[in-house]
Amino acid sequence: MSQERNELKIAAARSAVALVRDGMVVGLGSGSTASFAVDLLGERCRQGLRFVGIPTSERTASQARALGIPLADLREPNIDLTIDGADQVEDTSLNLIKGHGGALLREKIVACASKRLVIVVDESKLTSHLASDGAIPIEVVPFGWQLTAERLTKLGAKPDLRRNPDGEPYRSDGGNYIVDCTFGSRVDGLALAQQLDHVVGLVEHGMFIGLASEVHVAASGGVRILTAR
Repeated sequence: MSQERNELKIAAARSAVALVRDGMVVGLGSGSTASFAVDLLGERCRQGLRFVGIPTSERTASQARALGIPLADLREPNIDLTIDGADQVEDTSLNLIKGHGGALLREKIVACASKRLVIVVDESKLTSHLASDGAIPIEVVPFGWQLTAERLTKLGAKPDLRRNPDGEPYRSDGGNYIVDCTFGSRVDGLALAQQLDHVVGLVEHGMFIGLASEVHVAASGGVRILTAR
């Protein structure tokens, strides 16, 4: 990954981290851009900011512990703010596709428990039509996953079971498989999300509809903030 791309991700992360205040409960996202946000939160923690983090993956939890960020789980009554990345952001609606890093289930649970979901991306993640290109990650129960994939095919998907470098199926932190599904370029994202919600064997999908409060988008000219309408 280029240094310029990393600098954009850091800029977006820094913009979002500036929103964290003393005493907050903060959801800690997963993925490369969210990782920069966790690093920056670690700096603020060392500078004396008091907050509690709720990690969305085991990898994020390990990173946060190494930085000295105090952690809790979802027994906390409220999450004030969650900072996370996204694989796609529809610029008109702020609907998202997430899960290429494999943490979509926990990310969605934390997002739904948050008062504010703040997304950090570089401008390459913006799209005018959600799911028109690229894959939608879908987490499925290992038992009978082939039948679940067949049901997804009937919805117009081309499912591809995610695998580790050794060829074995990739497993999420929850022990499930992930099927990466591509659809046609004219897919209706909202309608598709509603259909996926009713597929037997499907644990969760990577379409985050109506959850983002704002998106911090970094480009060469600076960071701009898109807010939900």
